[in-house]
Amino acid sequence: MSTVIEAKQQHIDVITEQFKNSVSTVLVDYRGLTVSEMTELRKQLREANIEFKVYKNTMTRRAAEKAELTEINEFLTGPNAIAFSNEDVIAPAKILNNFAKDHEALEIKAGIIEGQFTPVEDVKAIATLPDKDGLVSMLLSVLQAPVRNFAYAVKAVGEEKENEEA
Repeated sequence: MSTVIEAKQQHIDVITEQFKNSVSTVLVDYRGLTVSEMTELRKQLREANIEFKVYKNTMTRRAAEKAELTEINEFLTGPNAIAFSNEDVIAPAKILNNFAKDHEALEIKAGIIEGQFTPVEDVKAIATLPDKDGLVSMLLSVLQAPVRNFAYAVKAVGEEKENEEA
């Protein structure tokens, strides 16, 4: 096997591993963004520990097939970039969706969330969810509400008894 073919195969293997290891992958069309806009987008993604890569569509297609994610192949046309997150499910969708609101040239095409193909509508819906810390905070608030309400009820009964005795 020639060294060029071996190098391409290694490259496909790297992309396949990124697909497999990523908890959230978002495919975007970046055609029309200026260099400074791309730089700003890459900076925002890098700060959230998200890899943002541009690969050849043929290599990405082969990697998707190896990772058993062939649903994404129909979206691999034109210039594409892929955001991979190994930590946060919501962050890539949120950052890309917010950036797309300000820069019409950026178009979200599809995603893969926790190993499942996700259409663009669902990626945008996920982008509106709060981040992990926000979700934990909301959960704790819901869990505390019954205890808090019970404490208020006990306090109200106690105050009522004091008023009756006075």
